[in-house]
Amino acid sequence: MKIYTKTGDKGQTVLYGGTRVSKASARVDSYGNIDELNTFIGIAKSHISDEEVLKQLKQIQFDLFTVGSEAATPVDKLMLANGKSRLLVIISETEIEELENWMDAFEEQLEPLQYFILPGGGQAATFLHAARTICRRAERSLVFLNESEEVRPELIKYLNRLSDYLFVLARYISKLNNEPEEYWNPNER
Repeated sequence: MKIYTKTGDKGQTVLYGGTRVSKASARVDSYGNIDELNTFIGIAKSHISDEEVLKQLKQIQFDLFTVGSEAATPVDKLMLANGKSRLLVIISETEIEELENWMDAFEEQLEPLQYFILPGGGQAATFLHAARTICRRAERSLVFLNESEEVRPELIKYLNRLSDYLFVLARYISKLNNEPEEYWNPNER
């Protein structure tokens, strides 16, 4: 099988379920943002050595493929004619709660926030902050898509929680690597 099909040469692509749409559509934009987020998490992983964190990030990357596959599937195509789900897995409250539990464990080891943190730190923390902002964009794009086509609320909720997780993880990785956080304190300008 060749990787190129030439079917998208005129600016259209096929969604999961067979519908052809413009590559500039809100749906394609949303799963493109999710794909970009997944890539930045992969970049961050290449700078992290903590095995538990790497295990979590691998699970998150798997979950992002799940979110992306659903974002690429119009709601009316989620179910097959025989009544079964087109998708083998979907995001549920379980994955959202998992992110919350991981965040809670990290936050127990961090100093409470008193100021906003400037994105940065070491390489891993910086890439995690970049992933966090891409996650926010992916979330906004799903919200925008939801204004014209239904999106299951769990997808938006997952990305919202994931951006929080990435923020907390960036702080945790900075602490693990003895990298000081820089604060945005308007009184110190």
